[in-house]
Amino acid sequence: MIVDVERREDTRGYFGRTYCEREFQANGLPARMVQANVSLTHQASTLRGMHYQLPPHAEDKLVRCVRGAIWDVIVDIRPESPTYCQWIGVELNDSSERMLLVPKGFAHGFITLTDDAMVNYQVSEFHTPAAEGGARHDDPAFAIKWPVPILSMSDKDRSWPDFVRQDGTG
Repeated sequence: MIVDVERREDTRGYFGRTYCEREFQANGLPARMVQANVSLTHQASTLRGMHYQLPPHAEDKLVRCVRGAIWDVIVDIRPESPTYCQWIGVELNDSSERMLLVPKGFAHGFITLTDDAMVNYQVSEFHTPAAEGGARHDDPAFAIKWPVPILSMSDKDRSWPDFVRQDGTG
């Protein structure tokens, strides 16, 4: 789900609400957010992801780029879903006010399109290290097409094992 901030502008600038429990609830979106996190990535073409938390600690994430630009990707890893192992990517940047809501059951990652990209996350569950999961950016189960070459990533993200599909294909 892409969420666009509604701006109220005047001569001073603008005001916009990035989250409202009532509005999210009224639109069938996850309304409970328990943590807010931030990441700063110094170098363009740095990849972070693909990350998720396993049930019962699966989390919804509301992701917003507040400085610079990223290309944000989510992959459906819910075996019962008609979009299982499919992905979408969307540019988030500091001028669009666009956010991406990452539902439970999706792997999430991004590549920075600018230096010093800063990303804010609101998440619906407390981080549980024992429930961490991940997939490689180049896993053949997903065939993600990244828009720029990857120049940097963590050893952890580079070494995730192949994703094992649970639907009997691939």
